[in-house]
Amino acid sequence: MDNILLSAVLAFLVTFFAIPVIIQVAKEKKLFDEPDERKVHKVVIPTLGGLGIFAGFIIATLMGVPSGMANELQYFAAAAIVIFFLGIKDDILVLSATKKFIGQLIAAGIIIKFGNIRLDNMNGILGIYQIPYIASVVLTIFTVIVITNSFNLIDGVDGLAGSLGVLTTLVFGIYFFYAGQLVYAVMALSLAGSIIAFLIYNYSPAKIFMGDTGSLLLGLINSILVIKFIKTAGNPATPFPLESAAAIGFSILMIPLFDTLRVFGLRILERRSPFSPDRNHIHHFLLDLGLNHRKVTLTCVAANIGFIALAYFLRNLGDTIVIAILLASAFVFIAVIFYSRPKAKNTSLVNTSESDIIKSHKILTLASEPVEAD
Repeated sequence: MDNILLSAVLAFLVTFFAIPVIIQVAKEKKLFDEPDERKVHKVVIPTLGGLGIFAGFIIATLMGVPSGMANELQYFAAAAIVIFFLGIKDDILVLSATKKFIGQLIAAGIIIKFGNIRLDNMNGILGIYQIPYIASVVLTIFTVIVITNSFNLIDGVDGLAGSLGVLTTLVFGIYFFYAGQLVYAVMALSLAGSIIAFLIYNYSPAKIFMGDTGSLLLGLINSILVIKFIKTAGNPATPFPLESAAAIGFSILMIPLFDTLRVFGLRILERRSPFSPDRNHIHHFLLDLGLNHRKVTLTCVAANIGFIALAYFLRNLGDTIVIAILLASAFVFIAVIFYSRPKAKNTSLVNTSESDIIKSHKILTLASEPVEAD
């Protein structure tokens, strides 16, 4: 317990004191996300907040896990470092979608091959249980890539990705604490501590964005946590087993995960690249309703909590039925928001969020322009 609390506090402190330094350096070096007709924000804002999140998370995790307790931790750290450099390069120099995808494949390969994070059982979903090795690797890679990008895609308004990240990591961290999984509890709550510190500077009006460095890190760690959660909670021999573990794991990541799968599906049906920009994300619909950034964030977090509660209380129905109920509820939730919007709104490219997956963070050196004060 002491390790977990100390790790969370250390992560918070490192990130809390690192962010102002990062903001100052970004001002001095003129490293900003430039507003344009596709962005939600209207002033230049630093987008290197992920650097502070990564620093707090990695330091606290490595110091909080007892030496020799988990061999897989070194591989999780290696995968996180790959994602860190992938994100930081995209935030500063801009990276193509293909290179980002290859980097994510490398990170996924590390945690699957060496970290032993793999979905090898479907938990009875559609009557399927144990699956072959190759199928489990493919399924796990797909899961890691989708979850990693889901936090990148949902990072469209101030505080949204961070608030959802705090919710998911707190839920996972509390579960792993009671299940006796110290390593994963430390990882989850260290990340939660870092994000909470970051949100102090990110809530509307934001002084800094987490950028790809932060959102991809959130996605990667959450993918590790949810796969471990499903394997642990779904095992009757563990100290804290849960029925419908896969459905509950899905519900914990419901808003970012469902939104990503829905948007990708719509783009593919329209014969467009799944990475092409549009205004079909849930936060766009809520903005169209006239909600400000804080209300959008609170609505999404409250909805995600509702999905978690729904899955937990219906867990006796089995994974297949619970997932079907979750999906049906999510479609109803989206439909109500979509059809409540003013008719004048549309889903064109105008005002697309700065954090869509193929967005290019325009980190420009604006040497001839004055820097606006926060």
